[in-house]
Amino acid sequence: MGFVLLIGLIAAIFAVYFQDPWIAVWTIIAAMVYAAIQYYASSSLTVLMTGAEQIEKKDNPRLYNIVENLSITTGLPMPKVYIVKDQAPNAFATGRDPSHAIVAATTGLMDIMDDKELTAVMAHEMSHVKNYDIRVSMIVFGLACMVGLISDIAFRMVFYGDRRRNNEGSPMGYVLILIAAILSPILASIAQMAVSRQREYLADASAVNITRYPEGMINALKKLQAQSQPMRSQNTAAAPMYINDPLRKGFFNNLFSTHPPIEKRIERLENGKKNF
Repeated sequence: MGFVLLIGLIAAIFAVYFQDPWIAVWTIIAAMVYAAIQYYASSSLTVLMTGAEQIEKKDNPRLYNIVENLSITTGLPMPKVYIVKDQAPNAFATGRDPSHAIVAATTGLMDIMDDKELTAVMAHEMSHVKNYDIRVSMIVFGLACMVGLISDIAFRMVFYGDRRRNNEGSPMGYVLILIAAILSPILASIAQMAVSRQREYLADASAVNITRYPEGMINALKKLQAQSQPMRSQNTAAAPMYINDPLRKGFFNNLFSTHPPIEKRIERLENGKKNF
């Protein structure tokens, strides 16, 4: 709801500045159409962005059986299972609901995890499905992209629109528009980060509740921390879907990371072991 209001506010600022209410109307309509497309096509787009390949049981019995057992344990429909050929240990889940869910693991993850640890990681991903985090992440990602697109259009309208009007725009108008265009994507990223971080904590705890084995999740996180590396095919848009940040480390990546520090995730699980 907050993202929708943010998009509406940005559109209203431009509508007032350019004295054209249709700017706000068409922006909101475009946002609704975009959201509908994003809702139904997000899984396909994610698969394309990550290079994931769907498998059947005969292709990788170990991973498939683990996901199948977790599906029975949680009472969820069997999701489609994918593998990403990448040595970076990681996994993700996506989809609009449990009936249209996808879970995926990298070859690097399967190489370093024993069966209990791999089960914990996939239970984490199944928790995202069960808690409808996959839908939340998808919607937040889509709206964040829309905010970025509007901000880009904002710059173009300010710098090129006023030229066609013989530079009659007010200096204060320039300032307001530029502030909105610069701050909007930053605020969208912060909101996306806050949502994703809390969902990761919840999925960790839910995975332990499913497996009834806290050490599996804790040991898996420790291995992810020790052998963390950026994925070969990186995409900022898909980063929040992974169990571990797939991007290269850097000041700005750390500042706006969608993932909480692994040490804090381990600490929460250690402190809560007696409650599981």
